[in-house]
Amino acid sequence: MQPFDSAQGKGLHIALPKLGLIPINLHRPIKSGFMVKQVRIINKADIWYASINIQCDVKVPNPMPHGHPIGVDVGLTKFLATSDGVVVKSPKFLKVMQSKLKLLQRRLSRKKKRSKNYQKQRIKVARIHHTIDNTRKDFHFKQAHALCDAGDMVFMEDLDYRTLTKAMLGKQMLDAGFGQFRTITKYVCCQRGKFFGEVNARGTSQECPECGAEVKKDLSIRVHHCQKCGYLTDRDVASGQVIRNRGIELISTAGQVGIQNAYADGYAYVEISQSRSKSKTRKGTTRKSLK
Repeated sequence: MQPFDSAQGKGLHIALPKLGLIPINLHRPIKSGFMVKQVRIINKADIWYASINIQCDVKVPNPMPHGHPIGVDVGLTKFLATSDGVVVKSPKFLKVMQSKLKLLQRRLSRKKKRSKNYQKQRIKVARIHHTIDNTRKDFHFKQAHALCDAGDMVFMEDLDYRTLTKAMLGKQMLDAGFGQFRTITKYVCCQRGKFFGEVNARGTSQECPECGAEVKKDLSIRVHHCQKCGYLTDRDVASGQVIRNRGIELISTAGQVGIQNAYADGYAYVEISQSRSKSKTRKGTTRKSLK
């Protein structure tokens, strides 16, 4: 890469085999100590990108559990709800741009295939999809950084979103991009030294985060009200608190063995949360107790 006029990353050139010097817009400068190993040329919606892979001989340690834990529950009505009570509405990027996309696709269907007008219209449709994709990814990065600002440990469910996209609400699931959001959150946590963990997703919305009792409710009920302990809160916030409790139980030694209860305020490296919820193991009979 050869600089020509380094004013805000513009005016730079990259030397490619058989192509020579190509002017580029460098979004982030390459820091000293890194070596360029590979350049990948990508074409998206008739826009060319150069993905540069760099290498540096450094050892990056894995983030260890520490600080304030946060459980994150994702959904279609609310994009995410944290255990601290933060709720973010779903932006629904595809639904906002669907009317314009439908108009451009109708015009594309009327063009003669493999003609110049067909190619021009095809690029317009592709750029709408590209804009939706970039807007969604930017939103995911901002929410991931917001989670890292709010806590030091982030826990999410280990759901397989590929199977959920084949259900009745598959279009809404693809529009939200929960799988991409989880991957981006894991990447941002690693970059910022935050601990990221995935917990079992079974029954997170049917469990009380305060006492651990089972509270059955369908999707129409959006409020969690435990009849056993009287805990009352939003359904999604309660699910986030259950995810947080399971995450603390997962990283603690007692939680992995399954002998003792793992409490958030009893963990040596975890600050006391403002919520009064504690993680408790499920009570049940085992095979040894039946003998």
